[in-house]
Amino acid sequence: MSGGSIWDRFLRKKSVQLLHDESTERELAGVSLNKSLNLLDLTCFGIAAVVGAGIFSTLGKAAADGGPAVVCLFLLTAVACLFSALCYSEFASRIPVSGSAYTYSYVVFGELIAWLIGWNLLMEYAIGNSVVAFSWSDYFSNLLNNCGAPLPDWLQNDHYSCSLAAANTGELAADQSKLVEIWNKAPMIGGLKIIFDLPALALNLVITTLVYIGIHESKMVSNAMVFLKISVVIAVILIGSFYVAPANWVPFAPNGASGVLQGIAAVFFTYIGFDAISTTAEECKDPKRDLPRATMLTLAICTGLYIVLALVLTGMVSYTELRVDDPLAIVFSKHNLNWLSGIISLSAVVAMASVFLVFQLGQPRIFMSMARDGLLPKRFASIHPKFKTPAFSTVVTGIFVALPTVFLNSQLVTDLSALGTLFAFVLVSGGILALNKADKAHGATANPGFRVPYLNGKFVVVTFLVIYSYFMFQHALPANHDLSADWTWEKFPYFIFYLVFVGMAIVTFIKNWSLIPVLGVLTNLYLIAGIGHLNWLRFGVWCLMGLAVYFVYGYRKSRLVTGVQS
Repeated sequence: MSGGSIWDRFLRKKSVQLLHDESTERELAGVSLNKSLNLLDLTCFGIAAVVGAGIFSTLGKAAADGGPAVVCLFLLTAVACLFSALCYSEFASRIPVSGSAYTYSYVVFGELIAWLIGWNLLMEYAIGNSVVAFSWSDYFSNLLNNCGAPLPDWLQNDHYSCSLAAANTGELAADQSKLVEIWNKAPMIGGLKIIFDLPALALNLVITTLVYIGIHESKMVSNAMVFLKISVVIAVILIGSFYVAPANWVPFAPNGASGVLQGIAAVFFTYIGFDAISTTAEECKDPKRDLPRATMLTLAICTGLYIVLALVLTGMVSYTELRVDDPLAIVFSKHNLNWLSGIISLSAVVAMASVFLVFQLGQPRIFMSMARDGLLPKRFASIHPKFKTPAFSTVVTGIFVALPTVFLNSQLVTDLSALGTLFAFVLVSGGILALNKADKAHGATANPGFRVPYLNGKFVVVTFLVIYSYFMFQHALPANHDLSADWTWEKFPYFIFYLVFVGMAIVTFIKNWSLIPVLGVLTNLYLIAGIGHLNWLRFGVWCLMGLAVYFVYGYRKSRLVTGVQS
């Protein structure tokens, strides 16, 4: 299996049948994961990952730009997410094994792309989860402060931010001055300033232990946290509805379509997380049926809650008052409902913890799948004999999450985490196009499980290209259309996106490609373009690091080369 050119080895693929055979072998050998999850559990995992405390602050800022019409933005974003969600659903139904986008890419694009997506999923789940830990720490610390039991400042900040502020010799902003004060007052051991985010580390330790112990225990905690935070959101909606003044909904879109769309990227990222459901495929009782249903239910429930909550908040006060980090506090204090603040603060802590739990479940299963294929050492694929969890991979994930919370700050990893997630969405959406092509080549007319509905994108994608081109040339370029006069590197990603858009429109017209996966690719590429050229460079460096690891180990140890079961 090791023959062929180097390029052929990069493109070596795993067939769907081989994945099913390997899954059967593991079940017979007693080294598979426990099948414990039903439709309710999977839906709760999805909601747990999507509905975090950040939705409240995001909603406030998006409403301040778009007015009450922000509800249209949530609906539009849900439709955009639906493209990727449908593609994930088909893959999860046809390939019901752990690995998510990594495994799907192995089937349709080959080993090298699969490795890169697995490497980038490390940013989404493990490194990205450190961002969740930072956010949870902020909410938890605020809750302690409100209860009159604050932690010392040196136990609720990161060493990196404080050291940077202390090294700054220029004029400092208020928040930077606070960090310098923390640095100066922090205790020292052996000349080292002791500053670390204790709540973030504690959350990591507790959740990692829970995930290590078992999927049954994890789902029970996840379900309980989801029921609690959804109950609070519903209570906020019901109580707030009595204070809605329809006059606050006029004008509905005060800043027009541009104002509504201004918050599209931030709102889109409030939906990210539904893909984490697919990492638990091997632990589902009926993955072909339940995974697609859970994905669709997650999007439907979350979209409904977001829209109704947006209508209530913009109806309680003028949209102009919502450009704050904590809009709920402003809204309810204005109506003398301060007693709700404590409940909402507790709900925010629970919401962020549930997000952390789901992502902490996902990464070990990615590691496990990569190790089974020989691309990581066998130890990563080991299953605990009692708990039936990827124990070693879970511990390693906990370490990966802990390191950024000790040495970095959230801003350094937030954008890279988002870019890695969107990259996975692009490949999964594109993978459906490759599956469709393979089905036609092999004469496949029917497949068990969920399928992305086929809609011919021939004319729709070309129409979208014409509309986008008109908008770009009329509004995004200088009045004289002289690119050189107004060129900045921030525009370069959008230029690349436009070239890809043109290419996909042409191929879609010629090949009659399916509309939904094409729109999935384009939607996520557009959002990637908006993350900025510097993050593209950082992302490229991260990928080069991944390639180095692959060539040092995975290229030679791949099971498709050695034939050895991991």
